[in-house]
Amino acid sequence: MSNIIIEGGNIFRADNEFHTGTIAISDGIITDNLPDDATRLNATGLYVIPGLTDIHFHGCMGHDFCDGTQEALRAIANYEAINGITTICPATMTLPENELARVMRAAKDFTREYPGLIGINLEGPFISHAKKGAQNPAYIIPPAPAMLRRLLSESGGLIRVATVAPETDGAMSFIREAKNIARVSIAHTACDYDTAREAFTAGASHVTHLFNAMNPINHRNPGPVIAALESGAMVELIADGVHVHPAVVRATLKAFGDDRVIFISDSLECAGMPDGEYMLGGLKVIKRGRRATLEDGITIAGSVANLMDCVRRVVLEMNIPLEVAVRCASVNPVRALGLGEAYGRIEAGKVANVVMLDGGLNVAGVIMRGEMIQSQL
Repeated sequence: MSNIIIEGGNIFRADNEFHTGTIAISDGIITDNLPDDATRLNATGLYVIPGLTDIHFHGCMGHDFCDGTQEALRAIANYEAINGITTICPATMTLPENELARVMRAAKDFTREYPGLIGINLEGPFISHAKKGAQNPAYIIPPAPAMLRRLLSESGGLIRVATVAPETDGAMSFIREAKNIARVSIAHTACDYDTAREAFTAGASHVTHLFNAMNPINHRNPGPVIAALESGAMVELIADGVHVHPAVVRATLKAFGDDRVIFISDSLECAGMPDGEYMLGGLKVIKRGRRATLEDGITIAGSVANLMDCVRRVVLEMNIPLEVAVRCASVNPVRALGLGEAYGRIEAGKVANVVMLDGGLNVAGVIMRGEMIQSQL
């Protein structure tokens, strides 16, 4: 592996602020020592941030995670990496168990060549018909701990988030068991405030794409959003400027704090692709501009943006400070997955996933595990 010294950049440090300085990389790890034989990179005028981690997205470049092929996974991983998303935890769709098992095995095999795949987000099939969104209703089933364990085994232990609608039959017992297997998230749910609070008490600690596919806040029926706020749960927020209004993004950060919000892309296979027709879990999706919907033209199917697009949009279009955006897209995601010791910050001992951005927040360079994979320096 290369030894690299990055000099003069505005570096996102452990205090969640930017400071001009120098960082060194040796054998794929950030170090306090400056190697004598290092390649020196002049990052003056650039922001130097930890690589982003998307813990909830489905695909890009015409490929979906649930394609379950090495070809699809390579295309997805390459697109994410060159856009500064250096670790990924892709999400499944609601599919039959045999199809999900095939996806689990493919992901397990792929980690042998790509350690940047650090987990799987099991978004379906334990969800609510009433709030299915763009999930295929034909394959929705009640929560099944035994199935979760089988899929975990097929994946080689990669499942890090397991989603559930807490109002469904058996959901509370599922949560009590699943919390020992993965991070349990409330998702695609029609539950009320009390049921959500019960789910958090039982062991849920996460909310999938907050506000989307769940009951809204009402002053007499506060719903799962307020339950999550009071419980201390971490929450995902699709930050593409389509799924959640900018004012609500800002309000969520104020209410939950920037240590509990996780920016996600929820991107589909049409991310990085031209407008047209695509597929998602067996359902047709139409991409037009920044929006992707089901054939009805109303139901938002997911995002067409990658996570770096989301960071740019929240900073440049929603007036959110860059340091907050970086925390929500780099630090918080890996902390939620229990991998904060290895990833998410630029400090000695962590994996050297580093991204350099210019003043317009365009990617100027990407270092993955100590190797330069993208550079305009």
